[in-house]
Amino acid sequence: MSNPLGERDHRQSARELRDEDAQAIAAPVCNVAPAAIDPQALTPHATFAVRRFRRGTWQQASDELAEEVPVALEFNGISHVVMLATPADIEDFALGFALSEGILNGRRECYGIDVTATPLGITAHLEVSSRAFAGLKERRRNLTGRTGCGLCGTESLDQVLRPLPAAGQTLRVSHAALAAAYAGLAQHQPLNGVTGAVHGAAWCSPQGEVLCLREDVGRHNALDKLIGALARDGQAFDSGFLLMTSRASVEIVQKAAQVGIPMVAAVSAATALAVRTAQAAGVALVGFVRGEQCVIYTGGAALDAGV
Repeated sequence: MSNPLGERDHRQSARELRDEDAQAIAAPVCNVAPAAIDPQALTPHATFAVRRFRRGTWQQASDELAEEVPVALEFNGISHVVMLATPADIEDFALGFALSEGILNGRRECYGIDVTATPLGITAHLEVSSRAFAGLKERRRNLTGRTGCGLCGTESLDQVLRPLPAAGQTLRVSHAALAAAYAGLAQHQPLNGVTGAVHGAAWCSPQGEVLCLREDVGRHNALDKLIGALARDGQAFDSGFLLMTSRASVEIVQKAAQVGIPMVAAVSAATALAVRTAQAAGVALVGFVRGEQCVIYTGGAALDAGV
């Protein structure tokens, strides 16, 4: 005959043992408080003392490391998203994110951006139209992003593959133009030249001239910064093509399609979901753009393979 009191005592003892075991193996908490950030003097990299092994010997040296800090975006006083990003071009980042995520229909719906800083990170305060703000509240998204993931925190699966605008007129780009754009990347990436740790998103003319480039530790952050810079400058998104120094993942294609960029090129491969998304949106997608080589995934008619 079972003893309910004995079974209860046994379950309680087992639970207490599990709690004690969990406490015993719990890792110590490391409280890393970021240094205070001055929004008027943002520093995208910092100097650290390192030991470097080179030519068979160890050497004392200094190294420049890319900074990444929490950047919060607030719309009309309501916090919407916190991303880890390089503390540079924050206004471009805020505007570009709002455009590439479909929060704003255009630059005119953003009435102002104010950037502030605390010891915990940076906040970009955006004042947006009532239409944009009402749509934002309806979506009820509260993201917590990482530098390497553009979809973190999406509340449901149907938000991952969101509807995208159809691409407009095809942009004709030659293979020579892709090669020229690739050749011009390095001279427009000063932060990567110093740290070797950041991605670049380049805006290129149909002839392959790099017209604008933004850098960030996160590839989708770099693209948001580029989109914001182009919007602030009044550039037409269908007048050139995008060249990423990373792989072509789905969030890159989504952000490009959202604002009307007709071609996405990348120095590395595309993912399968990125290709399917590009096909559905009518975006030309090219990977492995490295000198004289490239791989066309979608929109082959946009690329003149004979040149």
